[in-house]
Amino acid sequence: MTNGVWGDAKNKLRRLVGDNNFTTWIAPLELTRIDGGVAQLSAPTNFIANWVTRNYADQIVGALNVRDSVAHRIEITVLARSAQSQERVQRTLATVEPAARPAGAARADDDLPGAALDSRFTFDNFVVGKPNALAHAAARRVAEGGAAVFNPLFLYGGVGLGKTHLMHAIAWELQARNPEARVLYLSAEQFMYRFVQALREKQIMDFKSLFRSVDILMVDDVQFIAGKESTQEEFFHTFNALIDQNKQIVISADRAPGEIKDLEERIKSRLSSGLVVDLHPTDYELRLGILQQKVDQNRANYGDVAIAGDVLEFLAHRITTNVRVLEGALTRLFALASLLGREVTLDLAQDCLADILRSSERKVTVEEIQRKVAEHYNIRLSDMIGPKRLRTIARPRQIAMYLAKHMTTRSLPEIGRRFGGRDHTTILHGVRKVEELRATDSQLSEDLVLLRRLLES
Repeated sequence: MTNGVWGDAKNKLRRLVGDNNFTTWIAPLELTRIDGGVAQLSAPTNFIANWVTRNYADQIVGALNVRDSVAHRIEITVLARSAQSQERVQRTLATVEPAARPAGAARADDDLPGAALDSRFTFDNFVVGKPNALAHAAARRVAEGGAAVFNPLFLYGGVGLGKTHLMHAIAWELQARNPEARVLYLSAEQFMYRFVQALREKQIMDFKSLFRSVDILMVDDVQFIAGKESTQEEFFHTFNALIDQNKQIVISADRAPGEIKDLEERIKSRLSSGLVVDLHPTDYELRLGILQQKVDQNRANYGDVAIAGDVLEFLAHRITTNVRVLEGALTRLFALASLLGREVTLDLAQDCLADILRSSERKVTVEEIQRKVAEHYNIRLSDMIGPKRLRTIARPRQIAMYLAKHMTTRSLPEIGRRFGGRDHTTILHGVRKVEELRATDSQLSEDLVLLRRLLES
């Protein structure tokens, strides 16, 4: 009867959690018995057992309440493993941060150089949009394991765009799919610290052996080894050794390999030899999606706080540079509303986040304005700052002057210098001309609104 009940439950769970999650988390489980309302299941690893307990217990209980079976809760035991298998699982768990490490899981040797993984940074919690779709797809492909197709995978982008999130998600997924794989995630700074420590303690051969024995090496913020000659040398040889063994390497940085100053050319060449993916700055739709997801997570911590619909749209429009700042702003609003027992309104958001909104204002440059206006009116950028006075060039030039005056903190003489060395009175004339035309020329007025929106996005 147990096999029949579990078979029906698994069919239901597959529909509930999807094929990918089912294959990763549910399929490895076996139902042993149901006794006294407790469903006893077995799992191959502590990691899977604890992940399922935290994330799928309610769904499993619901799926088991079919036929004559009655289950109120589940208990998952871990199957016995060989000593070698147990040691590898412990090494994998060594990279899990203490707060996220499954209860009762054995600790590995503290000398293992793995950094902590954040349990929040999984693929399930990663919001995908146009700016990060390629990076997400590439990370997913690497996380599937198997033969190294993109090797190395190099992710780069600015602060708060999701590089570290994807790195952690890859590590979690690889560990879940193959608990015996040696997945090593650490920052470039930690790599350097371990290397220096090994030199000081005359254990360099142990260091080499350790780093060359991993199955997947993941190094975050690799730009920090730039200029460190000895560290770069060891990183280069470690990289080559793993590539020669067809072991997967995943690297992240704040810029493309070729743009990292003081990084050896041979390392730049190696890092560029795989798949290099740029995580672009977030757009409005992606920021709004991230906020909507974070609302659900914050309600789990702060209760059912009421939040006005226009607040999320306001935040997505105004905080454009950094997703971490965006998430922090929402958390602050939830905390304040929870403590004061108030609804999160637009007025409350503006008052509460005044400092964040000021620091997050988009800094538009005169050069950026010139480029956008030239593209919009299909003229050459050289004509924008050149001497030509044709109406088809002079009017866009005046519009760019107007936007530079109102969207930057530059003085009129400074703006004049960026428009081919023009006098400040010429800039002032152009600004006033556009102000006059706005009232009568509807097309020009619409162009100004559109250009402002493009420059502020």
